[in-house]
Parts: sequence; structure tokens; C-alpha cells
Amino acid sequence: MNLPRIRRSRIDTEVVPPAGIDQSDDAQIDADLPYTPGTARAALAHPRFRSVWAGTFASNVGTWMQNVVLGVFAFQLTHSPTYVALLGFAQLGPLFLLSIVGGALADVVDRRRLLVACQVEQLVFSLALAWAASRAHPSTGLVFVCVLSVGIGNALNAPAFTAVLPMLVPRRDLPGAVSLQSVQMNLSRVIGPAVGGLLLPYVAAWGIFALNAATYGFAIVVIARVSLPPVDREAADPSDRGLRRLVGGLAVARTDPVVRYCLVTIFTVSFFCLPFIGLLPVVAARDLHIDPAGLRYGVLYALFGLGAALGAISVGTVFAALPRTLLIRVGLLGFAATLAVFGLVDAIGFAYPVVLVVGFAYFVTVTSLSTALQAHIADQVRGRVMALWIMGFGGTVPIGLLVGGALASATSVRDVVLGGAAAALVIGTLAWLRAPSADGPVAT
Repeated sequence: MNLPRIRRSRIDTEVVPPAGIDQSDDAQIDADLPYTPGTARAALAHPRFRSVWAGTFASNVGTWMQNVVLGVFAFQLTHSPTYVALLGFAQLGPLFLLSIVGGALADVVDRRRLLVACQVEQLVFSLALAWAASRAHPSTGLVFVCVLSVGIGNALNAPAFTAVLPMLVPRRDLPGAVSLQSVQMNLSRVIGPAVGGLLLPYVAAWGIFALNAATYGFAIVVIARVSLPPVDREAADPSDRGLRRLVGGLAVARTDPVVRYCLVTIFTVSFFCLPFIGLLPVVAARDLHIDPAGLRYGVLYALFGLGAALGAISVGTVFAALPRTLLIRVGLLGFAATLAVFGLVDAIGFAYPVVLVVGFAYFVTVTSLSTALQAHIADQVRGRVMALWIMGFGGTVPIGLLVGGALASATSVRDVVLGGAAAALVIGTLAWLRAPSADGPVAT
């Protein structure tokens, strides 16, 4: 069967071979490779997407260096699971509170200017965090304020960045682009914690925070230089103003069963199942009996990220032909099973492969949900709908983390992890019984 092919070139050009010409022969003649539409390779063939993808990767690596070190820094500073959870809330809580505002802005103002402004704000407060952490006796309150300020910039930035993604590729290549964006986020989870874990014994936490501030420069330069197509605002509902614009994503979720299912699933998984990520330094110290400031902890965190990256890229490669509904259902049940095993592990050697599979199953699920959602919604409401996704994916996690931190202090961190596994089992079972199909065609 002849498939459309995207040539490697300096511009986004889609070429369809003439009827009767074998594509593999044509590829050999032109030194081009045939790409199946919707795959990760097809998305990477588009220069603007490739530029933004690569340019923001360095910034994300720095962010995850800071994230993993921040949890360790908080635990060493106070030895309190509650404070660790509180800083986790400061990092991601604004996503829950301000994502709707960021999504509304993304559908109104110039998205490129909004993205650059938010990156600059995060750079400034990351430098402030480095200064606060460098004091002889760091103020827990000042550290919290700096982390919260970075979180606010991220909350306003995330919906706009997510809305920009599908504008960089044709609709038919959107699944591959979403897969690669998840890969970038999770590969940074591998590289960032690995680098942070290697540097932390030799570089103080404040030095790593300063290094993260410098990495925002990569994202600022790339975003400032790339041209983005404008949103067709004339196609928007003229009555979509004020409060109605602000809550426009909620209106779509209320009336569209696919959007509603994707959002409810990510909210419930994030709240009930993911506190274990923020409490991982406590898991390492109390259940796995390793130093959360040491290399072995850095490897543990990196393996979770590696599994997540492999799960994300698999959706756009080896699983590209499988129904997204099936991937969501199997991924949820696999996540439940492996998270339960991880909660029972008390040896670091066994924890390594288990946490790898936990990350894989989780991000097969998340990437499949995100792909289904992105392919289903219109550009005019994309920022506001994806703001709700960001609220669920990132903003709900710190709310669950606050609850999980309190439960871990009252009972044990192992009970929190096993409770998350039980919740994932319930959500996965309901997905088999009641979920709508997420396999509709990509919109044109």
C-alpha cells in the first residue's frame, strides 16, 4: 500500500508519490525515507516542530534537575514529609489554580509573547531560589515563596505551550507530535535527575537551582525566533467573552463525552495515584533504606523517567496502529499492578526494574489520553480545554500530595503508595466497563 511521504527539507512539504510508483524505490532514488502519517518520525520531519522540541528540551532537563534536588533539599532541611509535600504543592499547585487563566490568555493574546514572558519570569525566580538556598540557614518560608513564584509562571505558560504544539504539524501528524512531546518531558525526567543526582554530592543545591535558571535561556531563544500561525479567531463564537471565555473549556467538557472522559480520568489518576512521585525521597529513605541525596536515589528517579519516556514514544511508534481506547485500558491496569508491587518492595535492586515498568505503564496511558484529546478539539478552544488537562495532569498532583503527605505522617508512606495502586485498579476497571471510545479519526 502506498503511503504519503514527508520529505526531509527546509520547509514543511508533504509529497504524495504518483500512482503506480513504488514508494520504497522512490525513497532510494531521492534518499528520502517513507514516513507513516501520525508517527513520531513524521512529526520530526517538520522543521518548526523539530526546532521547538529540541530547544525546549534543555530547559526541561534543567527543570527536572531542580525538581529532584528540591525534594531532597526540603527533606534535608526539615526531615518533614509535610514540608516536602508543601514544596511539591508550591511547584505544581498553581497549575490547578491558574491554568484556566493561562488557557484563556492562550486563546486571546499572542501565544509567542506569552510564552517568552512566562519563561523570563521563571528564570528570575529560579535565580531567587538559588540565592535563598545558598544562605547559611535557608528560610523555609522564603524558599516556599520562590518555588511558588516559579510555579505561577509555569501555570500561565503550560496551556499556551500545549496549545502551540498542534500548530507546528499538520493534523494527521498530531499523534506523533503529542507522543514526542511526552517523550521530551519524560526523557528530561531521565537526564535531569541523573545529572542532578551526579552533581548533588559535589555541588550544593543552590548551584543546581542556578543552573536550572540558565537553561530557561534555551527555551526563550527558540520560542522568540519561531513563527507561529495565528489562531483563526473569526471562527470563534462572538458571544464567547468575559466569564464565558474563561470557563469555555468546562462548557466543552460538559457536552463532549470524549473530552469529559479524558479529563475525569487524568484528574482522578493524578489525585489518587501520583503522590508517590512527590514522596519518593521519603520512600527512598524509609522503605528502600538509601540516601535520597545519593547516586542510587538519582538512578531510581531516572529509571522512572526512562520508563515514562519509553511508554510515551511507544504510543507514536510500536503502538501507533493500536486503538487508543485499548492502550488506555491496558495501561491503567498495568500501572495499578506495578505500582502495588513497587509499594511492597524493600530492596533497591528490585525497586529499579519495577519503577521502570511503573513509568512505562503510566505514560502509555497518559500519552494515549492526551493524543485522543488533542485530536478531538478545535483550535479556537484548544488553549482552554488543554488548560483543564494541565490542571488534571499537573495541578491535581500537589493537592493529592498534600493529602498523601499528611497520611504518610499519620500512617506510613507505603500505605499511601498501595492506596494509589488500589485507586488505579478501580479507575482501570471502570475504563473497561464504561469508557467511551477514544478512537475517532483525527480532525481535519
